[in-house]
Amino acid sequence: MNDEFNVQVQNLDPEISAGEVENKDISKILTIIWIFIIYSESVILQHLFGGLYLLQSSLFTVIIILHILLYLHAHRVAKYFSWAYFVVQGGLIFASAFLLPDSFSIVLVGLMPVLVGQSIGIYYKPLKVILVFLISYVLFCVAVVSHNEGRQFVLFIPLFFLIVVVIVAYAVLFLKQVKARIRTQNVLKELEAAHQKVEELTIANERQRMARDLHDTLAQGLAGLIMQLEAIDAHLTKGSTQRAQEIVQQSMSQVRRTLSDSRRAIDNLRSKTISEVDFVEAVEEEIQRFTMATSIRVIRNIKIKASVPRLLFEHGLFIISECLTNVAKHSHANTVWIHILDNEGKIEIEIRDDGKGFDKDIIAKQTGHYGIIGMHERVRMLGGNININSIVQEGTAIKIEAPLTKGDLS
Repeated sequence: MNDEFNVQVQNLDPEISAGEVENKDISKILTIIWIFIIYSESVILQHLFGGLYLLQSSLFTVIIILHILLYLHAHRVAKYFSWAYFVVQGGLIFASAFLLPDSFSIVLVGLMPVLVGQSIGIYYKPLKVILVFLISYVLFCVAVVSHNEGRQFVLFIPLFFLIVVVIVAYAVLFLKQVKARIRTQNVLKELEAAHQKVEELTIANERQRMARDLHDTLAQGLAGLIMQLEAIDAHLTKGSTQRAQEIVQQSMSQVRRTLSDSRRAIDNLRSKTISEVDFVEAVEEEIQRFTMATSIRVIRNIKIKASVPRLLFEHGLFIISECLTNVAKHSHANTVWIHILDNEGKIEIEIRDDGKGFDKDIIAKQTGHYGIIGMHERVRMLGGNININSIVQEGTAIKIEAPLTKGDLS
């Protein structure tokens, strides 16, 4: 009986689990057993009270077999010809009932409510189900009255109605259970897809973080080393051996710091920890390295009263280092101004130079500016904003604002 109920749900979600398949099989078996009970009882009563002929019995058996076969393939027939299915099944039921006059009421009362119950699984729309019930009920009443001349009307009409109510209630509950299982399966599939997406995003974020760390340690360190080697070459060409030796010593220190920063980046990837160093002190060390490597004057104004969270410490220091590296490599500046202030729960970082500047539109179209990309990514992770202004032959100014409330997040 409930095989058709699963058909409607199956149209909503073609993937049915083993649990729903098992429920379908049990429902089929129970319905077929019920049909055989009605068949056996009808044959026995007809044989006892009115006599049963061979042709009569054979036709009744063939009709019941057709009824069962059509029921087993209801999901195929009703999918395209739903009303034809009910008309044919109703015709088979009434034909079998008229073949056995003394079992007439038993056949109708036993099989018609099952047909009404199937309409719930096929349509699952109250109006159509009610229409199927009303048509079946009217035909049943007319058949009972005409066949028994009203003698059993009072008994079988209410009985038919009661059986229909029971079957419909069972069908509705069964269908709700099946749909609840399918909804649960869909939710589980969505959760699995979301979990997979989170894993993919996590891997992508880790790759971006590794790219930033490589750029901010090895790339910047090597860039500084190249500038120092160029300075050594220039001094050797001029014969300034003593100055060249001083820069060599600075280069050795720079290489050691780069190696230390690289190891720290690796440790951060493993343990998410950072050395307990004062932010202002770390910025001063970065400025000192820049000044020793480039001899460019730095005017600083650093006023930080609040404690700086680890995330802001890490990204803020790398952003400052990236800005100074860009000044050394590209700007040809004489002076750099650095302002770092905490104001109303925010940190403001401004780095300005008097170099040659650049055209932002041209830079935006070029590839390979991973430092600028990295700065934007870090500011976004801090929940802040970055503003880059540059005027050709006048200089560049980079201003960053970020909240101080970003705690020890990875």
